[in-house]
Amino acid sequence: MSIHIPTYVQRACQILNASGFQAYVVGGAVRDSLLGLTPLDWDVATDALPEQIEKLFARTVPTGKRFGTVTAFVDEQSLEITTLRKDGPYSDGRHPDQVFFTDDLLQDLSRRDFTINAMAFDPVTEKLIDPFKGSKHLKKGLLTTVGNPSLRFQEDPLRMLRLIRFQSTLGFKVEKKTRLAMEARWIRSVSPERIQAELHKMLLGKGLAPALELFYQSSLMEEIVPELAAGLGVSPGDRHPYDLLGHSIMSAHFVSPTLPLRWAALLHDVGKLHSPLRDHATIGANMAKTILSRLRCSNKLIEEVETLIFHHMFEIHPHSSDRATRRFMARVGVDTAFQLVKLRQGDMGGMNKDPRLIIDYGQAMEARFKEVLEQNAALTINDLAINGQDLMEKFTLKPSPLIGELLQYLLEQVLIDPKLNQKAFLLDLAQNHLKSKLENDL
Repeated sequence: MSIHIPTYVQRACQILNASGFQAYVVGGAVRDSLLGLTPLDWDVATDALPEQIEKLFARTVPTGKRFGTVTAFVDEQSLEITTLRKDGPYSDGRHPDQVFFTDDLLQDLSRRDFTINAMAFDPVTEKLIDPFKGSKHLKKGLLTTVGNPSLRFQEDPLRMLRLIRFQSTLGFKVEKKTRLAMEARWIRSVSPERIQAELHKMLLGKGLAPALELFYQSSLMEEIVPELAAGLGVSPGDRHPYDLLGHSIMSAHFVSPTLPLRWAALLHDVGKLHSPLRDHATIGANMAKTILSRLRCSNKLIEEVETLIFHHMFEIHPHSSDRATRRFMARVGVDTAFQLVKLRQGDMGGMNKDPRLIIDYGQAMEARFKEVLEQNAALTINDLAINGQDLMEKFTLKPSPLIGELLQYLLEQVLIDPKLNQKAFLLDLAQNHLKSKLENDL
């Protein structure tokens, strides 16, 4: 597999070479290119010192100058250029205490995490430099560290999660010696934000189920999401072929690969640790909020996951009436309704249902929702033919909670009969409701 280097990266290497410096493409770009994937980022390694890099390029930013990294702008594209280095000890579990700049490419590659990330490509000679058999491991689909795995993981414990992330995204197997070197307790020194970033990448992978299994087997799950690990051996229900942990893993594996859905599928039944009844959805939603907050996830993601889990026991089906379907879509929101169907499909996959049945169910539900939407019925207060201003003018009312109460009442009537969504009808309904309310108050 040839490596096609973007013009701006080639130009950067040429600038470095012209001044007598080495220049290599390194890291994930080499790995992804050999896999036939399109690299998202390009990185260049050189024996030029950071100050020399800054002099060679008109526009630079000292992104991580202490560690040898300078971001240069070439043809209006940003590119990280890093001085070849050898690392000192990692006392903080993330960064080396000292870095020693070198002109030896082998020393630089030997400090990297996994063999598939420890390759370099010379764009001038078009030669692959691969001292640790990374290309061979790519072909075999094998993940193994450069050198002693225990030392690699202790230098930066996040590498254990990176290993699991690569297992998920690349679908590779983990070499036994590397797997056995993982010590979950080391992850305690890593910040929640860094852990969250790796988990998010892992969750979007195509090989999620095996990765989640290693996440559990390594005891990292127990350290990071103990609520999920506690599902081992717990029955999620009579019709389930797996225990609660297995059901959660398989549900997440089969659901559509978006972060809200993958997290919701993974945690949707965690409430069953406390209740086997329908209230497990409410319990689980609260537990998911706690878990994702602990991982410093965004408020938006937390709210989406919490909502999906709270409503995942919905009873709407492809043959539900128009009225029931409208009320459901109005209650959860149109977008959430479609997402809940996908979550239900993942749930079915986690129960080992026939894939054809799962696909048919999803298509039937989505068709039903679209059918209701084509009726142009009001599903929210904003869809009503009148607004709060209309009500205040008609009935000489001042802004108050009563206006919201009236609008909600009118929406309920329109959900029952969409034909009522006309201004004259709605004003009559509002007048009758006000009259009834007044009589009751008397």
